[in-house]
Amino acid sequence: MNTSKFVKEKRKKLKLSQTELAMRVHVGLRFIRELEQGKKTLRMDKVNQVLNFLGYELGPVESAHKDA
Repeated sequence: MNTSKFVKEKRKKLKLSQTELAMRVHVGLRFIRELEQGKKTLRMDKVNQVLNFLGYELGPVESAHKDA
């Protein structure tokens, strides 16, 4: 599952709107919207802020397109 889908699902499980999540995490509403829409260029520290609120963090994951 990708990060955007993951964040959206976790937010909805907590019954939070995008606005409420942004306020609780201290990031802008625009950032939450862009994160959930899958924008490719986001600040990693802010993504981690959101994920930390949800009890997670970014980490290295083996790529499906790795070279052998």
